[in-house]
Amino acid sequence: MVGHSGSSPGAANYDQAKPDAVRDADIVPMVWLSCGLAALAGLLFGMDVGVISGALPFIVKEFHVSTLMEGWIVSSMMAGAALGALGAGAISQRLGRKKALMYSSLLFFIGALVAVMSTSPNILIIARILLGLAVGVASFTAPLYLSEVAPERIRGTTISFYQLMVTIGILAAFMSNLAFSYIESWRWMFGVLMIPAAMLFIGVLMVPNSPRWLASRDRFDEAREVLTKLRSSKTEIDYEMGEIEESINAKQKSRGFQMFKENPNFRRSVMLGICLQLVQQFTGMNAIMYFAPQIFQMSGFEGTAAQLWSTVATGLVNVLATFIAIGFVDRLGRKPILYAGFAVMAASMAVLATILVIGPTTTFLQYTGMASLLIFVAGFAMSAGPLIWTLCAEIQPLNGRDFGLSCSTVANWVGNFAIGQFFPVMIAAIGGAMTFGILSVLNVVFIIFTLLLIPETKGISLEKIEKNLMSGKPLKDIGT
Repeated sequence: MVGHSGSSPGAANYDQAKPDAVRDADIVPMVWLSCGLAALAGLLFGMDVGVISGALPFIVKEFHVSTLMEGWIVSSMMAGAALGALGAGAISQRLGRKKALMYSSLLFFIGALVAVMSTSPNILIIARILLGLAVGVASFTAPLYLSEVAPERIRGTTISFYQLMVTIGILAAFMSNLAFSYIESWRWMFGVLMIPAAMLFIGVLMVPNSPRWLASRDRFDEAREVLTKLRSSKTEIDYEMGEIEESINAKQKSRGFQMFKENPNFRRSVMLGICLQLVQQFTGMNAIMYFAPQIFQMSGFEGTAAQLWSTVATGLVNVLATFIAIGFVDRLGRKPILYAGFAVMAASMAVLATILVIGPTTTFLQYTGMASLLIFVAGFAMSAGPLIWTLCAEIQPLNGRDFGLSCSTVANWVGNFAIGQFFPVMIAAIGGAMTFGILSVLNVVFIIFTLLLIPETKGISLEKIEKNLMSGKPLKDIGT
């Protein structure tokens, strides 16, 4: 249906007080189907994160690469992802969330194929950059799409489900790495990545466009048509269309960077999103994921097979702990879970640092070190892993959502790049004990950051969060 500009049908029925028929409405199956298929982007993200830890030892062995080149092979994906996220805002805004996800799946397939055919470290780096571009677009677009399609009462759950798919992807990559380690085939490890790329492309063909994106393009008829598939009653559709229209009409005409220059309140949400993603990166989780075998070696586990089995255990804990976030994010809220997660991560890193100071000279200390690492992973997976993506998708106003989320996603991958490039150098320069001690202190700092700046957005509509932000409320209060 061809959209039109102006008022949306049903906008006159919008009322500030949310009707019980809206608050208690059923979740229709199409919501779960759309969110589930879009969340497949997380599977790509996770498998690309996980594959390098198992492939790297065999790549080093085949190409005889230096420590510096090893860092480039790991971090080139993050550099590509930062570039992909930088361009994802424009792609998603102009072509829509659906097409952005389709293009990312195609690019991911091509990158995996180039990796399989690589004949030198330089070609492998090019492949990793292509994979990064795809992951950058997907990691930007999927949480954005989920936040705009899901009702607010399950928004945290659906975006956490995206993070669950990331963890499943990491675990799948770890298991694939283990299987192919017995024939020392890093090329097969990369080849497996083509499977989720094809799954995402086919899946996205089945999902509708974001109704909020359609409305932002003055395609109100199409937005309403999509909402009839995603909401259970006319009352719910009318109310949500009214909220969306009020949000669009209340905003200035400027979008993106122009809005960033003109509106100080929008600048606040952009900067908060950037800080949130940097916080996620400097918890140290991706350092654990990328260099898991080396860290287990430091903890006293010798042999490639033993180290890869340990990474599979890490991936399994990562998956299981994510269910904590899925189960409680829309019940307890975002902030209580973040407090708990940062505390767990700080304590577990302190224990690991202490063991490395003493030296993992006994079986007890070795397994205690491994347990602290797994507890750290659980703390991240239940909190900062899914909830940072949730918050970043929630806090940006509609006209600036693509730009704001693009900035925060770029920050994620810049931080990710820094971790991948400098973590092995840092370990070599100051040792594992000092490195993990620093990570422990950072996680304590992040508890204070959560207290002072992060809003509680549980059960609040995106439009209400935007209204609070634009009225100048303190950032920690925009979810009230």
